[in-house]
Amino acid sequence: MPRSIRMTQYAHGGGCACKIPPGELEQAVAGLVGAGAGEHELLVGLDDGDDAAAVRLEGDTAIIATTDFFTPVVDDPYDWGRIAAANALSDVYAMGGRPVLAVNLLGWPRERLPTELLTEVLRGGATVASTAACHLAGGHSIDDPEPKYGLAVTGTGSAQRLLRLGSGEPGTPLSLTKPLGIGVLNTRHKATGERFEQAIQAMTALNRESSEAAVRAGLRCATDVTGFGLLGHLYKLARASGVTARVDPAAVPYLEGAREAAEQGFVSGGTRRNLDWVWPHTRWGASVGELDQLLLADAQTSGGLLVAGELPGAPVVGELTEASDSPLVVG
Repeated sequence: MPRSIRMTQYAHGGGCACKIPPGELEQAVAGLVGAGAGEHELLVGLDDGDDAAAVRLEGDTAIIATTDFFTPVVDDPYDWGRIAAANALSDVYAMGGRPVLAVNLLGWPRERLPTELLTEVLRGGATVASTAACHLAGGHSIDDPEPKYGLAVTGTGSAQRLLRLGSGEPGTPLSLTKPLGIGVLNTRHKATGERFEQAIQAMTALNRESSEAAVRAGLRCATDVTGFGLLGHLYKLARASGVTARVDPAAVPYLEGAREAAEQGFVSGGTRRNLDWVWPHTRWGASVGELDQLLLADAQTSGGLLVAGELPGAPVVGELTEASDSPLVVG
């Protein structure tokens, strides 16, 4: 197999850092809230920008649907497949659901990259789907100038116990289940070819156990931390819940090497756009410097869950308080 091929060099960006900037995206979908109609009750739609959509099928059974795909975030095609699959499944976990069925979404530059690499990408996705006990059957592929891969996922959950962005309450601690720093390490990987096992391990780890623990504990509010960074996703949560979110930068965990990568300038454009978006809505403590601001806005790929409530083994990085003049307070 041609291992000398660097997958990240075939993409203009990488992973969830390729997302359309959050402000632009919200403008694009603003008129679509409430669009469409169906036989079953829509429980979660576009209103607050939750991680997935959900309808009530019958009784307490909710069907959860999501899709996620992106360009290569690492050079190894098998690892990229695993990361993309874990990231797509995470949206179901972020809603407190269980993934049941997924299909592949694939764009491939067939005249530029060999089929052997495509097979490795699909094998990586299948490996993670199997770990999640989620059927992966078929999908759709196109000839694309830029490689893209992900999944469309359907899951189930309790209609009464879905984890929602808008269910946060003042006085609730905020738990983060994976360390930050994935974005800056991936940016460094793309620039230098260095392999960061700690980042790959974090990105391929499923959020299943954290999701199940949150549902068992009766928690109601969560999201996963991906392309909009910790601050971007937390801003959406605070806004939807009508509260202020306070972050203690000293309590936020980071992957080994993340701060060094940021200090050396390996910061994606997506991260800087995230920071620009939350800046007008954030009150910064005097001790929070530019480096910490960028790391807190770092565009994650397949990051952890941010949960309103305490989870065993997950550090508490802040709390929700009564609404103030700023939805976010850092430091």
